[in-house]
Amino acid sequence: MSIAQAQPRELLTPQQAAQRLNVSVRTIRRYIASGDLTGYRLGPRMYRVDVAELDAVLRPIPVAGGDHG
Repeated sequence: MSIAQAQPRELLTPQQAAQRLNVSVRTIRRYIASGDLTGYRLGPRMYRVDVAELDAVLRPIPVAGGDHG
């Protein structure tokens, strides 16, 4: 797949990403530093976070005792 055919990424500022998860910008920076989230640099001090990767950070909590449906 060429770059022209690739799906465009939806990128958020660290502030927008933090607001989306209802956490602090510091937490977003920690996720990036730990490798749980990828930061995409746009300049010397500017970076963005991919929405799809941000949503993937959220994981369901396993329920003890099996199926509760």
